[in-house]
Amino acid sequence: MSTFTGNEIIHQYLRHNKKFPHVLCAGCGHGIVLGTLIRSIHALEIPKDDVVVVAGIGCSGRLAVYVDFNTIHTTHGRALSFATGIKMANPKLNVITIMGDGDALSIGGNHLIHAARRNIGVTALVLNNSIYGMTGGQSSPATPLGSTTMTNPYGQLDSNFDTVELARGAGANYVARGTVFHVNKLEKIMTEAIQRPGFSVVEAITPCHTQYGRKNKFKNPVEMYKWMKKTAISVERYAELPEDKRAGRLPIGVFVERNRPGFEESYAQLRSKLQAKGGK
Repeated sequence: MSTFTGNEIIHQYLRHNKKFPHVLCAGCGHGIVLGTLIRSIHALEIPKDDVVVVAGIGCSGRLAVYVDFNTIHTTHGRALSFATGIKMANPKLNVITIMGDGDALSIGGNHLIHAARRNIGVTALVLNNSIYGMTGGQSSPATPLGSTTMTNPYGQLDSNFDTVELARGAGANYVARGTVFHVNKLEKIMTEAIQRPGFSVVEAITPCHTQYGRKNKFKNPVEMYKWMKKTAISVERYAELPEDKRAGRLPIGVFVERNRPGFEESYAQLRSKLQAKGGK
């Protein structure tokens, strides 16, 4: 373990001489998520060369280009497809995908469902800011009902996906949610997710004031962080609340912990079994 602390740790993992300044808006929480990811990898003492970060398109997709790991900036909604291929080619690698809510739940939704069903050994980070931020503020599958967006100026009529319930129902091994306000908790979740076998999903609630907040009565980014502080509640406390007290609350923490072997492990076992019988 190195003696680096605080921001020194993050500095060691950035392509700071090549890819900065970054493109994120003031108040955006994506940098906080990246910080938790870096500190988790550092704490686990995983060599940089053993980490592959795969990102799709969007504000979240830019994070992959800032870090000094093996990185791939892929097409929209296809991060998990690339990640699956990488993990199958070299199961020893720690493969992590970074996706926005539009990237993961809309065009990439089918890939998320089947990566969970398959239980491929990949950690999927879903940065949920409730909007398509980079392309101008269109509604995403995570935009809350009734919210105002560029494409729904009179209020969103579609109900939003619950990322946790979607991943749980599809069979992911580990499912958790945190917010960028609760940094220590999010970092703990991230560390657990990376270590778990099989498919892990971590949803990080992160504000986009530029495209979502200012259209929905948040005067500034600080108010969005105060909303997270006020609204989020541990999943354990949430479970104890009567039904009529749960409305408007956001449960955070670990929702699913399963121990099924990852797909790549099952595949290796099958291959060994067939080879023992004379197959190739």
